[in-house]
Amino acid sequence: MRVCFILEGCYPYVYGGVSSWTHHYIEAMPDVEFVLWCIGANEKQRGKFKFKLPENVVEVHEVFLDSAVNTTASKRQIRKMKLTPTQKLEVRNLFSGKECDFDVLFDMFQNKEVNPASLLMSSEFLQILMKQCEDNSPYTAFSDYFFNVRSMLLPELYLMTGDIPKADIYHCTSTGYGGILGSLGKWKYKSPLIVTEHGIYTREREEELLRAEWVLPFMRQQWIDLFYNFSSCAYRHADVVTSLFNGARKIQGEIGCDLAKTQVVPNGINYENFCDIEDKEDNGFVDIGAVVRIARIKDIKTMIYAFAELKIRVPNARLYILGDVDDKEYNKECRLLVDQLGIKDIIFTGVVNVREYLPKFDFTILTSISEGQPLSVLESFAAKRAVVTTDVGCCRELISANDGFGEAGLCVPPMHKDLLADAMATLATNPGLCKKMGENARKRAKAFYTQKMSISQYREIYQQVMNTGKMYEQGRNI
Repeated sequence: MRVCFILEGCYPYVYGGVSSWTHHYIEAMPDVEFVLWCIGANEKQRGKFKFKLPENVVEVHEVFLDSAVNTTASKRQIRKMKLTPTQKLEVRNLFSGKECDFDVLFDMFQNKEVNPASLLMSSEFLQILMKQCEDNSPYTAFSDYFFNVRSMLLPELYLMTGDIPKADIYHCTSTGYGGILGSLGKWKYKSPLIVTEHGIYTREREEELLRAEWVLPFMRQQWIDLFYNFSSCAYRHADVVTSLFNGARKIQGEIGCDLAKTQVVPNGINYENFCDIEDKEDNGFVDIGAVVRIARIKDIKTMIYAFAELKIRVPNARLYILGDVDDKEYNKECRLLVDQLGIKDIIFTGVVNVREYLPKFDFTILTSISEGQPLSVLESFAAKRAVVTTDVGCCRELISANDGFGEAGLCVPPMHKDLLADAMATLATNPGLCKKMGENARKRAKAFYTQKMSISQYREIYQQVMNTGKMYEQGRNI
């Protein structure tokens, strides 16, 4: 079996939850050949992998969004650029907020009728854009509208022109640009497509766009609509759409996915790698671990503010922040904040072996603004460590599941430093409670969140879509 794994902004270029999941997933299926189709932001990332690829990765195809600006077209190509009425409609739908038939666009760009440059510089496109601007943004300077729409469309149109690795199954980990490539593979080779969402990609991009300073206010909704169009494309082409918990599955349905396609497959961790970790030895400190990338969505600043309050109440507390730097500017801001507040005992470790550090901690924390089903929480559970989390994704369900095992930590609202400090103080000053919650956590991890369980479900999905495809081919040949 040959599976094309489509990865956007994660493995093998950066560390983090989805990257770790991908690496362990591939390792756990040594009998499957994996082709990686990796989408990165910058060409300078090419070949710079942070993981040693498993032996069953047989091909790697890299594509970078910033390469889109290098697409060119001759004056002759631009003059010859002609679109059918259907093509004009779908080009307009792509940036107007209306649902788009991506198969029309796939056919345009894969058959080399047009390329992004010849389209976006043509009089045909100019007429479409002028009409759209007149209808929907009559008080916007057309030059601003033109260049903003052009920057919106160029990356995805560029992706549609590339070569497509052939595979028995396409499996993408997002509904964004990765969803476009997964749908393109399905369109080209009629192989099954599986979409796995660790978080709800469209909602996460919407949250980012609402806060982004680089997005002009009059373009904000169009950018949001574009990513909803991407999710519609991925959901429509997918044979199976998985999520990590029922709440996420419900959201998939709300934003347009046919619930008959959906399945819940919880994350799984290598339980055996953590289950022998014993209680921390008393060293006179309350040691707290945060296994997290340095990124804005992880809200490290609230963590720092909350720890500053905790130090007033628990002077012997120490905080270890374990993880790679995802955002260099944000990393500088966080370290400057530590200096400005004059906080002692915050240690930034960088990338480390989490298995080696967990025995040092009394409990762990996670302060994200958005999550799915965090692997760091599950690994802490397996290590018998209680966790303080923000109430995002399925974190509350992990902490307080109605499964008879009891509370495995404390859950607080996101971006609320006072309640976060209170929760940390509760565990820091009640070692008996902290230990009991850790015991509950380990039982929950063993019962529901092992890698063996997760991989078994995905193997069943692979077999399911392969069998469905064979039945379809047999029926077509009759």
